[in-house]
Amino acid sequence: MTSFDDNRSEFDSLRPGDSTEQGATRRTALKAALGVGYAAAVLPVAAQTAITTPADGLKAGPIKYTVNGFGVPAYAAAPAGKTGLPVVLVIQEIFGVHEYIADTCRRFAELGYLAIAPELYARQGDPRGYTDIPKLQADIVTKVPDAQVMADLDGALAWAKANGGDTAKAGITGFCWGGRIVWLYAATGKVKAGVAWYGRLVGQASELQPKHPVDIAASLQAPVLGLYGGKDQGIPLDTVDKMKAALATGTAAAKASSFVVYPEAGHAFHADYRPSYLKSAAEDGWQRATAWFKANGVA
Repeated sequence: MTSFDDNRSEFDSLRPGDSTEQGATRRTALKAALGVGYAAAVLPVAAQTAITTPADGLKAGPIKYTVNGFGVPAYAAAPAGKTGLPVVLVIQEIFGVHEYIADTCRRFAELGYLAIAPELYARQGDPRGYTDIPKLQADIVTKVPDAQVMADLDGALAWAKANGGDTAKAGITGFCWGGRIVWLYAATGKVKAGVAWYGRLVGQASELQPKHPVDIAASLQAPVLGLYGGKDQGIPLDTVDKMKAALATGTAAAKASSFVVYPEAGHAFHADYRPSYLKSAAEDGWQRATAWFKANGVA
């Protein structure tokens, strides 16, 4: 398990101004390895809307922790010099932990959280070099077991607890692929609240994905706020209705869960670096997400 301080030299090598060829090469390699920079599949980036959150006053960068003998890389950000921080697990889209996810961690850190985004595909491969999304899904995404993801998130919480986080005040948020994971992890009893951004709710059971959110909805141990797009072609609104019905039959946390559907939003409306970004829905969703965490003890 590495702390922020263990990676200080790696942070330094990411800073601009290292003029040697060796420094530039190392900088490029670290950016590729640590999610600094955007995934190839999402290029070109919509530069006019992409949000860049500076790390001033933060301790932010790559860390690593061990789960079942495997070193899980992650990006973490927190206010510098502070402990007892509420924790937010930030769960990647299908593209892995690239700059957008890292920036989201820094946004939470600016609000006083320790935010950590694990590379949840690390055992299966690196998604950031792929330019073809169907190939990325076939080669990596479809091979990631839910059980592996749940264990890696447990490991992320353990790292956070050892590095200034108060895991009694832990929450989880995720986007697209990560939105589905939010619902699943909210059933474990290890977080106090979740915010799922346009995560898939239904699906066929398989060995790697034995259950989907609708299957565990009634047994949620933490309330989840679902933020969805009315024009999302991949998540029909009737599946949102199925999820609502399942939640209504469940635990107190299930019944306390809620949905907001933005009628004009499609998929990935929070992804400010992509053409799918819808500023009004993204900003409203962010305000609701942070309020949800505060209302449910993640603050």
